[in-house]
Order: sequence, then C-alpha cells, then structure tokens
Amino acid sequence: MTAQREWFEKDYYKILGVSDAATPKEITKAYRKLARDSHPDTHPGDAPAEERFKEVSTAYDVLGDEAKRKEYDEVRRLGPAAGGFGAPGGAPGGFNFNVGADGLGDLLGGLFGRGRRGGGPSAAAGPQRGADIEAGLTLSFLDAARGLTTTLHLTTDAQCSTCNGSGAKPGTQPRVCSQCGGRGVVDDNQGYFSFSSPCRVCGGAGVVIEQPCGTCRGSGIERRPRDVQARIPAGVADGQRIRLRGRGGPGRSGGPAGDLIVECHVTPHPLFGRDGQHLTVRVPVTFAEAALGGEIDVPTLDGPRVTLRLRPGTPSGSRHRVKGKGIQTAKHAGDLIVTVDVQVPSELNDQQRAALEAFAAASTVSPRNGMEG
Repeated sequence: MTAQREWFEKDYYKILGVSDAATPKEITKAYRKLARDSHPDTHPGDAPAEERFKEVSTAYDVLGDEAKRKEYDEVRRLGPAAGGFGAPGGAPGGFNFNVGADGLGDLLGGLFGRGRRGGGPSAAAGPQRGADIEAGLTLSFLDAARGLTTTLHLTTDAQCSTCNGSGAKPGTQPRVCSQCGGRGVVDDNQGYFSFSSPCRVCGGAGVVIEQPCGTCRGSGIERRPRDVQARIPAGVADGQRIRLRGRGGPGRSGGPAGDLIVECHVTPHPLFGRDGQHLTVRVPVTFAEAALGGEIDVPTLDGPRVTLRLRPGTPSGSRHRVKGKGIQTAKHAGDLIVTVDVQVPSELNDQQRAALEAFAAASTVSPRNGMEG
C-alpha cells in the first residue's frame, strides 16, 4: 500500500483539472500541458511556479499509475472513516491512531485486509524514487529521420557533487539511527496488527547526519547545471516523447533516480513531408511527360536521386511509391511517396502555341462529356 496522509487532504483530480472519471489519456494530456506551463526551466527563480510544478507532478505520479489511482480512489471513497485523518477528533469513537504521515501504508493495509504481523518498514519509508523530469529538444527533419546522439544541457536537482549524495560533510559518514536501527520506522504493536510510524529521531531516513554537507545542507541533493547524453532513435516524430531511464531527479535514501522524458520538436523540411514512416514529396512534370509517359528523376532524403517511370496518360495528383526510400529504422524501412503535379505553362512561344493548337484541333473527345445534367 502506498497511501500517504496527503491523499486525504488533496484532490489530485482538481489539481490536474480533470474529472474523477477521466481516462488515462485525458489525465496524461492534462498533466503534460500543466507541466509545460509551470516547468522551472521556463520560469527560472519563480518559486510559486516551481511549487505548482511539484504539485502537478505529485498528482500525476498517483493518477498516472493504475494501481495507485485505484488505491487513491478507495481512500477518497472511505474519507475520514479510513482512520480519522483529515477530520477533527481522529478516528470514529474518539480514538486517534498515533501514526505519522508516512505510516498510513500499514494502517490502511490493515483496514483493507492487508494487516501484517511483526516488524518491517512501511511502504512509504526507506528509499524513494526520484522525480521524472521533462525537457524539450528541437531537431532538424534530417536528424529526426536518421536519429542522433546529442547532449542536453539541463538545470535540475541532481546528486550533490560535494558529498556524492550522502548528505554528510566530506570526510564524515551518516550514522545509523540507534532508535530505529536504520529501518526509518518504529512499530506500535496492537495485538494482531503492528502499526508503523516514521522514526522521530531520523525523520524516516534510517540514518542521522551529525555533520551536514555545506553544499546541500544534508539533503544529498543540489540544483545545478548538468549535461545528459541522449540517444534519439531514427524516425522520431514531431511531438514524440522519449523516456531515458534513470536520467531524471535523484532518488532519496538510496532510492533509484527518476526518468528524463524528452519531448521532440521536429522542424519542417522545405521539400519532404512525413506520413508515418513514409516520406512524401511532390514532383512537377510537364504536360508532355504526363501525356506521353517517360522517366523522371526524383530526389531522396539521403542524396542520390532515383528514376521513376511514368505511364502514358499519368494524371496530375497521382501518387507513386518508391520502395525502401522512406524513413529507415532498425525494424522497418518506409517508402517514398511521390505525388505528380502536371505544370501548365503560363507563357508560350509561337512554336509551342502552334503545336498545342494542332493538338486541340485533333482532339475529338471533350473531358466535360456527361456533365450536361
């Protein structure tokens, strides 16, 4: 059970601006918009924006996870009956369970039929995973098609460079908490059940830092610029999000780092377009080439041109496929889709005019036959 006291106090649906019946897709869409609007990188030095970003991220961490959302909905349904938190007077009958904010996991576990015997830390104590971080990356059309490895320059929370994340002054080490034995929680045995609450001595960390690091003040985390190598796969599309595991915010108390989520923005190409993994291009041809047929040269994204054979009577706007000349990925090779545009000359010399007048005189069928009605 991952429930926290905050679950009783905050409406995560309201924070994200969605209803409690919202689909996962609607929740993700709302989170992305709010995260972009309040991201610290776009509001440097703006404390309210940073706090808003953290609040939105916390809400999405719960509602974006199917299992957590189910537990959160159950907690909201039970309300004060789930142990008396967030309501005056404590639990029903006037009895108030004396547990800390992170001890709700064990308490709710018993209420939902997950009571445990003996010791062991609660789900909310101990190592905590770092937060996911979002960043934007602008790519050229060619780089997006081919893929590349690039460096992202970020300013985020990171492991303290002075103490390497220990929180202790260099030359010293954190001391295992003697109160909880390094578990971060203490137990209150109530017969069959054992309710846990965070250790008051170490604050749930399991260790005591007697000489804090001067850079991070004992947190093990500092906000600083850092460079992250990012490998962007071939064929990434505009707006696509790439998840880089373990490149996000640092974990706490030995927990794993979060992920870095890179949203790709692809600039348009002056000649080529995209249709999934296929490339598209429009090629002008003369009236004679379309009417008589023949071979035309077609450009490709990688340089050398290919030859496309047109049949006699090729109409303007017709589409032709060149196999294997689209976006190349490790699993798939797209095609090049060529659209033919028949060009009508705006000016004619005497010889061209005479030739076209002769053609018109020799024509016996009108293209508008059958349109009388």
